[in-house]
This record gives sequence, structure tokens and C-alpha cells, in this order.
Amino acid sequence: MGAYILRRLLLIIPTLLGIMIINFVLTQFVPGGPVEQVLANIQGEGDVFSTLSGGSGDAGRAPQTQSSPNGYEGKYVGSRGLPPEFIADLERQFGLDKPPLERFLTMMWNYMRFDFGQSYFRSEGVLDLVWDKLPVSISLGLWSTLISYLVSIPLGIRKAVRDGSSFDSWTSGIIIAAYAIPGFLFAIMLLVLFAGGSYWQIFPLRGLTSPDWHQMSLLGKILDYLWHIALPVTASVISSFATLTLLTKNSFLDEIRKQYVVTAKAKGLSERRVLYGHVFRNAMLIVIAGFPGLFLAVFFGGSVIIETLFSLDGLGRLGYQAALQRDYPVIFGTLFFFGLIGLLVGILSDLMYVFVDPRIDFEKRDT
Repeated sequence: MGAYILRRLLLIIPTLLGIMIINFVLTQFVPGGPVEQVLANIQGEGDVFSTLSGGSGDAGRAPQTQSSPNGYEGKYVGSRGLPPEFIADLERQFGLDKPPLERFLTMMWNYMRFDFGQSYFRSEGVLDLVWDKLPVSISLGLWSTLISYLVSIPLGIRKAVRDGSSFDSWTSGIIIAAYAIPGFLFAIMLLVLFAGGSYWQIFPLRGLTSPDWHQMSLLGKILDYLWHIALPVTASVISSFATLTLLTKNSFLDEIRKQYVVTAKAKGLSERRVLYGHVFRNAMLIVIAGFPGLFLAVFFGGSVIIETLFSLDGLGRLGYQAALQRDYPVIFGTLFFFGLIGLLVGILSDLMYVFVDPRIDFEKRDT
């Protein structure tokens, strides 16, 4: 197993390098960069997108351009009326006056030393920004994953045991209907019903804690935190029950129909002993081993809308705002950091397989 883990760790290097190369190359072709973002703000055009379209006042007329100091005619559409020296200074501050290859190699060298640099527009280190946003994303990801497993696994087992019954039918209908509801729509409904929208003011509208949270007792802090996180977690977890529940049910059904279960029952073992002593370990292999991957998916994906609706300042909003502002240090720094975490979680998932079922040997499989 040690040799397999070593090979997987070594494969992280070319995989992560490929991820960074692809995304770095793609950004070179995306219109609008940090310099254009600054120019758009200076000229009162709102953002880089209105600059690229010529601004609201220039509708239907081709925007005027001015040669940049690097000789790229029309490189910055929003640069009209500004001296070339100013634009050259902006390029130098952002490091965009260097060739792309040099910028990429410098960036990767810094990342190898876990130096992710400073944000262009926030005057704060990338790692500090990520650290500040982590509590929100961890809260949403961890609680959503735990609740999904705690509800879906017992429900899936029950549905497998009572396959074809009325219980199986109406629970399937409920979880599939919940899966079909968009998360943002359910979040809005929760806000309207329980956060003072039109009915009851039961839960807070925004934030992860109250303003006086630091002055509360330990129990008060825990209750206040759970009070704030209740609605966002409910909105993010509502659609996750269907896949995990049906996966658990189908896994148990496959195992229940195998010969070793028939043999165990023929020996006089109780149904509960057969179910949890023999079937459970085999059926839950794929479900439990997928826990790290599911947590990572909930942690990084689908949280932008939830964070925005509930005014939570997490990694989802950070990434979205960085993409809009073309804040390259934040974009590439978080991409490298979370790409590395994702690859390590892949190895952890394999270790979970071995933990759940020691009979699995990846080294023999590879040979």
C-alpha cells in the first residue's frame, strides 16, 4: 500500500501542473483583465464588461482606443483619455509587463513555496483571504455532508428492506421532488417564510453569528451559531438526499440478493445480524468511501448562490468576485490550493476503501 500511495503522491505534481497550465492559458484569451477593470472604475463605467461593450453612452458606436505602451493597439478599450505612462505603470504593478511564460514560471515557483501573493484589489494576502472565508464554507460543507449521510443511509437501508412497499414509494416521491427543487428557489422560500420576508421572523437574515457573539457564553455561542446556520444548511442539503439514499438502497439490494446472504439466513442468523453483520460492510463500501469526495463537492461547489442569498462571506463569493474583477492572484492561488486538496482527497478516498474493506489491495490491482 505504501508504494501505491507514493505513486499517487508523485502523480499529483504533473496533474496539478496540467491544471494550472490549462487555466493560465485560458485566461490569456479571456477579454478584460485587471488593468481594464481599474480603467473602467476610473472612468466611472462600472466594471470591465461595460468597458468592453463601449459603455452605456457609446451604444451603437465603436469605442475609441489608444495604443498601449507595449505597442498593442487597442489592447485596453477603456484607456481613451488616459496617458500611456499611467497604463504602463498599472501593467508594471500587476506584473503584466512581462511575457506570459515568465509570469507563469514565477507564479509556479512562488506556489511551490506556498507564497500565493497579494490580492490586486483587496490589499490582503490570498492565504489570509482564504483563511477568513473558511469558517463559512466549512460550516456549509461539513453540516450539509453530515446531515445527508445521517438521513440518507438509514433511509436507504429501510427502503431496501421494504423494497416495493408503500413506504418505499412515498419516500421515493418525496426525495425526488426535493431533488427537483432548485436550491436557490428553496432558499428564497425559507427566507420568505422564516426570516421575516412575509411571515415569521424566526431565523436571522444574514451572517454566521450575531454582532455580540464574542460576549456570549460557550453555550450561547453554540446556539447562536446553529441558529444562524440552520436555514443556509437546510437550503444546501435539500437536494442531496435523493442520490445518496437511492445509492444506499441499490447497494443493499445488490448485496441482499447474493448467495452468501441466503446461506447466512439458512444457518439461522437473524435478519438484523445478516443485515448489519454481513451486508452492511459490503453494501456501504462505495457510500462511505465517497465521503471525502462528497464533502469536497459540497465544500467548493454550489455555495455561491446560498452565500449570496444569506449574506455569508465564504469561498464561493470570494471566487465569484475574484473572477469578475480578474483578481488573478486570488483566482490562481485558490485554484492551486484547492486543486492540491482535491488530489489529496482522492488518495484519502482510496484509503477509505481499504479502511472499510481490508480485502482491497490497490497494489495487486495495479500489477
